[in-house]
Amino acid sequence: MFYGEFIHSIDRKGRLILPSKFREVAKANFIEKFFVTRGLDQCLFMFGEEEWKNQEMKLKTLSFTRQEARIFNRLYFSGAVEVVPDKQGRILLPQFLKEYGEIKRDVVVVGVSNRIEIWALEKWQDYYKNWRPSFEEISEKLMETS
Repeated sequence: MFYGEFIHSIDRKGRLILPSKFREVAKANFIEKFFVTRGLDQCLFMFGEEEWKNQEMKLKTLSFTRQEARIFNRLYFSGAVEVVPDKQGRILLPQFLKEYGEIKRDVVVVGVSNRIEIWALEKWQDYYKNWRPSFEEISEKLMETS
């Protein structure tokens, strides 16, 4: 559903303009509201409302008696904010999420099928540089049919 990577900048008011392709996908799929939270690898995860509800249902099945489940759910859900893009497709990123992702000005907005990831430009460049050489090897391991 969301695919590609786009370089954008955070404006002085802390707003991010969503890529036009992502706005088109959202409109075509009747997505008016998103949820942004702490993601993995120090990026931010952004889900449309329906996908957010799907993620929430999955995470509700984790046993709250397991410490890892409690820690993950606390950090994941306490960092979640609801955002509705304005008419120009801008969303406001709260300061605490920008701090988590070490986002200052330039970001890469990445489509990862059912979610959008928001990365500080330098973090994305480092991540890509580190993992690109392993792409084929990882692909072989994940796609093996035994």
